[in-house]
Amino acid sequence: MEYVTAVPHPRPDAARPSRAGRRSLALALLSGALGAAVALLATRQRWSEGTATVAGGDFPLTAQGSDVTGVPAALAIVGLAALVAVFAVRRAGRAAVAALLALCGAGTVAAALLGASDGSALDEKAARAAGDTSATVHALTHTAWPYVAAAGGALILLAGLLALRYGRLWPAMSGRYERSGAPRPRRAARPADPDRPEDLWKALDRGEDPTGA
Repeated sequence: MEYVTAVPHPRPDAARPSRAGRRSLALALLSGALGAAVALLATRQRWSEGTATVAGGDFPLTAQGSDVTGVPAALAIVGLAALVAVFAVRRAGRAAVAALLALCGAGTVAAALLGASDGSALDEKAARAAGDTSATVHALTHTAWPYVAAAGGALILLAGLLALRYGRLWPAMSGRYERSGAPRPRRAARPADPDRPEDLWKALDRGEDPTGA
């Protein structure tokens, strides 16, 4: 009696793209949302500080990130919206939105790094405090928050690059709530009541025999 040994078939490689799509999707969502939150939080912190001479004395001044530049916060909000919109479009539209997401991240990084050494916001505050347009701050120092905002922008940029590379493997919004073009099934006509003349006439209009024969 011969015994036949079952040889296991190799597993198809179709699961690899789906696994890569799930991992890239999770990483893009995490990095995009975290990056936008970090960038928005950083713009509300103190980026620079210094002193201005007012009435013969030193007056301390501070500037938040939003005082220095509003670009990182604006781009972080746009990037967050683009991250959500990636799942509402397909094919070329998804690539365009993914490119916008990446550009928002790159712009956030650039704006944050440019603002890391900017002292114009404090100079404007010094001019208002001293009542002299030529007044400037001295003992100017900067904090690390601009670089935190740049790190948030880098996370948004990563989400955009992942969307560009793996976006075609990601699912789109469900279309079960969308109206389809298929005609709705007609409800079965109610049998004509011989005691109601209007039912008899309706049955005749439909081409039916109201007597049920």
